[in-house]
Amino acid sequence: MQAAPLHQLLLETARALAALKAGRSLTEALDACPDPLRAGTQALAFAAVRAHARVGALVRHMLPRPPQPVVEGLLRAALTQLLPGAESYPAHTLVNQAVQACKRAVPGQAALVNAVLRRFQREQGALLERVASQPEVQHEHPQWWIATLKRDWPDHWQALLQAAQQPPPLALRVNRRQGAAAYAQRLTDAGLQSRPLSVLTPDGLVVEPPCPVQRLPGFAEGAAAVQDGAAQLAAPLLFDGAGSLPPLPAGARVLDACAAPGGKTAHLLELADLDLLALDADAQRLRKVDATLKRLGLQARTQAADARQVSDWWDGQPFDAILLDAPCSASGINRRHPDVRWLRRESDIAALAQTQGQLLDALWPLLKPGGRLLYATCSLFKAEGEHQIAAFLQRQPQARRLDLPGRTGHLLGLPDNGWAVPSDGFFYALLLRS
Repeated sequence: MQAAPLHQLLLETARALAALKAGRSLTEALDACPDPLRAGTQALAFAAVRAHARVGALVRHMLPRPPQPVVEGLLRAALTQLLPGAESYPAHTLVNQAVQACKRAVPGQAALVNAVLRRFQREQGALLERVASQPEVQHEHPQWWIATLKRDWPDHWQALLQAAQQPPPLALRVNRRQGAAAYAQRLTDAGLQSRPLSVLTPDGLVVEPPCPVQRLPGFAEGAAAVQDGAAQLAAPLLFDGAGSLPPLPAGARVLDACAAPGGKTAHLLELADLDLLALDADAQRLRKVDATLKRLGLQARTQAADARQVSDWWDGQPFDAILLDAPCSASGINRRHPDVRWLRRESDIAALAQTQGQLLDALWPLLKPGGRLLYATCSLFKAEGEHQIAAFLQRQPQARRLDLPGRTGHLLGLPDNGWAVPSDGFFYALLLRS
């Protein structure tokens, strides 16, 4: 297949970055990108977002007034590729193609784009030195985010910020009903290299180097799913406490309260035939759960509903187990979605923590005596993890927390965690109702 012209990729990247500036996620913006251009556009867009603070400071320094959003996005995309260490394209080609892209979108600004990029080439060292002292430029995160990590993790905050700048690995969860060892051989036969993800994730493999999922054998038929290692801990924790609790029996009533996009839902159903209800407040995202279950050949009831509004969806029959993968800042999957750090606001954390507390209080009474609830967030912030559960335990004397080192509590996902590759950041609390 012939590679797409660079000017087309730069223009699509500029449009995605303009959408990000308007408050939309990169995932949503890239969904609008033409299929043949999506992979190349995503690579350029993610690189630009990982250099968001630095290239933003450069644009502000070189231009007295903010340019049009698409022009600014084009400058950000091109400047990122001109930064030291990028070297993906020859500089003269990059400048030429950026000008061509601008001529197609905003013809009157092509000379401006050319001038800014050529100035950066001439004055690169001085310009980078001028913006380098800014904390957001040094760490490529908002100042409030940096301060929160400093407070919560004084010994690890710098490592966490650095880890978020690294592209994520391709971690797979092999369908339990097929077996990880057999699938690893299928990968080898397809010319792909893999290795076990961790002793904590018996269904997990990491493929190195990463490849498009279309190359994975049997992917379309449900042989495997893309799921980070930390996320793979959820289903076993709820199912049998990772071996420390009696396993849920076949037919057990299980609620997945915030189910989209469905990875953890599917994993639970691969472990046992459960009577599972998957809720999500977003009907559009719930369709992703249906698609995931269909691809994997699994069955569950799905319903669009706010889990806090119990009377709208509950049939009055208590649950044996509840998975509450609560809405959160997504600070733990920041490397996978680098736009999150720039979309979130400091005030969001308190609002999200309030929602998490409301969900815990609403769902806890729906649990049978002796039942279990797994609270999960893909967050590094203690307000959404340790502090949230400490407050809940004060409110609910019937709740007992089961601690499993390496599986529950805050999992920071740093390179020295003993896994084959660093995992995402997560928080888990396994709560038992006495």
